[in-house]
Formats: sequence, C-alpha cells, structure tokens
Amino acid sequence: MLYVKNGIENEKNGYLIRMFLIDFLRGRDEAVSFLEKTIDNSSCFISVITIAELYAGVKKEMNVIVLKNFYKAFEIVSLNADIARMGGLYRREHGKSHGVGLMDAVIAASAHVSEARLVTLNKKHFPMLKNAFVPYSKQ
Repeated sequence: MLYVKNGIENEKNGYLIRMFLIDFLRGRDEAVSFLEKTIDNSSCFISVITIAELYAGVKKEMNVIVLKNFYKAFEIVSLNADIARMGGLYRREHGKSHGVGLMDAVIAASAHVSEARLVTLNKKHFPMLKNAFVPYSKQ
C-alpha cells in the first residue's frame, strides 16, 4: 500500500533495502538520490543477511568503520523461525526455476514478514514478491 509524505509516494510499512547499498557507499548518483529521499520519508529496513553480504565485500579497514556507522541508519530485520521457514519454502519453490539462492529467499521472507517493499537491482531473484522495486538500472 502506498501513501504520500512530503509529496513523495512511499510504501506504508517502509522498504527493505537490498544490495544496491554498495552503489550508495561508492557514491553512485542514482543510489544516493533514491536512498536520501527514501530515508527522509519512509521507514527503511535492512536484513542481517544484507549486512553480512556488505561486510563480505568490504575491501579496506576504513570501509569497515564506514559500513558499521552506515547500517545504523536502518531498522535491522533479524532472522527468526518465521523468516527461516518462509525463506526455506521460497527457495524450494523458486530455486530451480528462477535461480533463487537461499540468501535471496531469506531476504524475500524478511521483506514479507516485515511487510516492507523490497528494493533491489535484481528483481528476477525475487519472483515471490510481486511488489519488488528496482530504483534504477545499471548500464
């Protein structure tokens, strides 16, 4: 369900932000613009899975410090039995047909349980979420 706040349409329960956060941290204009508008006008969530993926990609110790402060701007969605169960079922249902890995399935379940709209750059890995949103395309 969408609502309008400060002239911007937003998801009622917020957004679960996915891996385009790397683009934000690298200063990509589209990512910075989208995230700044979204954080100012909506609740923003991040899955513990996404946090782990971000740390796995950090190359310099300085970036570890930046990342630690960065994800504090989000409400963190922790894993629980409901998310684990749903993630497993999503993986079973869509793994072979859409190449959905367990991490993406758990992130999709996190969005569903949090009643948040998933924001990702790879919508094809989230066929179970009809309202997944791609904020810009990489070219």
